[in-house]
Amino acid sequence: MFQIPRMVCGTTLLSGCAALLYMGALFFVVLVSVLASSPKRRKDARATLGILVRRRTR
Repeated sequence: MFQIPRMVCGTTLLSGCAALLYMGALFFVVLVSVLASSPKRRKDARATLGILVRRRTR
């Protein structure tokens, strides 16, 4: 019974770290899609961004 609070804390911390990592990747792709000098690189970054934030139908 004493392990449950420690597990919840660890799970919350791990989930938060994963969310920050994902947001960092999204931020980097957005920067590349806006600031890249070549049109091909901007197009590739926008396609990658579309894949990362794609919504699934329910």
